[in-house]
Amino acid sequence: MDTSESSTEPHSATPALAPSPPRRGWRRWAMDTRPLRRPAFRRLWSSTIVTAVGSQLTAVAVPKQIYDITHSSAWVGYASLAGLVPMVVFALWGGAVADTVDRRKLLLVTNIGIAVTSLLFWVQAVSGLESVVVLMVLLALQQAFFGLNSPARNASIARLVPTEELPAANALGSTVMQTGLVAGPLLAGVLIPVIGLPALYLIDALALCVTVWAVFRLPALPPLGEQVSRRAGWREIAAGFRYISLHKVLLLSFVADIIAMVLGMPRALFPQLAAETYASYGEGLALGVLFAGIPVGAVIGGLFSGTFSRARRHGWMVIWAVVGWGLAVAAFGLSRNLWVALGFLAAAGIADMVSMVFRGAILLSAATDEMRGRLQGVFTVVVAGGPRLADVLHGTAGSIFGPRAAVAGGGLLVVAVMLALAATVPALRRYRI
Repeated sequence: MDTSESSTEPHSATPALAPSPPRRGWRRWAMDTRPLRRPAFRRLWSSTIVTAVGSQLTAVAVPKQIYDITHSSAWVGYASLAGLVPMVVFALWGGAVADTVDRRKLLLVTNIGIAVTSLLFWVQAVSGLESVVVLMVLLALQQAFFGLNSPARNASIARLVPTEELPAANALGSTVMQTGLVAGPLLAGVLIPVIGLPALYLIDALALCVTVWAVFRLPALPPLGEQVSRRAGWREIAAGFRYISLHKVLLLSFVADIIAMVLGMPRALFPQLAAETYASYGEGLALGVLFAGIPVGAVIGGLFSGTFSRARRHGWMVIWAVVGWGLAVAAFGLSRNLWVALGFLAAAGIADMVSMVFRGAILLSAATDEMRGRLQGVFTVVVAGGPRLADVLHGTAGSIFGPRAAVAGGGLLVVAVMLALAATVPALRRYRI
């Protein structure tokens, strides 16, 4: 670790975990599964295999039900906002809570809360209530529980695996979630005509029971250190932001994600590109291919995480991953062939996976345990908010300059800004474990 960026040893209070033996031959290039040898991490990760798909069933079912009731895309957008606001607020507060309580207990409470809201979604659907207000209230409640859950879940990983396995652990988790982003909506599309919309909510609720059982079997994860605050108010949240501002490498990891997502996420222009640039392939097919491209690439990156997960220069890995994302997005913007465009989107997805893996590892390794929850709360807000800001920016730019120019320009801007940041602020490129 770069000693200029850390005045304390972040793992000094964490029980030592023995390193895994090195892998040989072709297995070095395949998915890095070393963290799965840790029983506690294996339980936590295994539960996400089921819930990653189940959560996407609800993510499809809610806007579908709202549209069926209102026949208005505007209401679908309002519902998204209704979920975003509580998620942001409770992610920030939940990060502070995660630093003051046993994280295992917090995960139990919040996962039960998410499961109950999924069950309530099912109840309102089978009752034929058809109330948009009820749906939006349930969505807000569910996202509030998610905001409380996510920081505790992510912060716990550093207590379950040793430092050198953090990139591999992040790759395993991200691969499962990205697989859910691909498989979940496809499965929902197949199941809705067969079993109906309400059943999707029930499947999600049942899947969450697996998560609750897995969390129940985790070891206790109480706060470490003697000076841990027992409060979780605005003062503690502000302390988390001060901590980020005083540790350049942490601040830069957030800035790198904002650069990549806000300037380079082109999803708002997918419908227009499908209708104009790729219309000859069929608008529906083109739209599906465009939306699947980045998640498919991320899954591929995760399946071959052994190629990069052992890198020790985490800062440089983030820099080149963001640059690679920008170049791939720019190339996608210049593509007129749908399948070439899919290739560039998949390349962007691979770069995004690498960036996620090492940004997550930096947040866990460069911070003390009593601050990890709050940092993960900010991380959750950045990850959720960045693409939404990108939707506004790219939508506006696309209407002015055209979709292809907006996408290509955004990608090139990512490259220029990231390289300028790396050149002028050395903390990120110096960081290593």
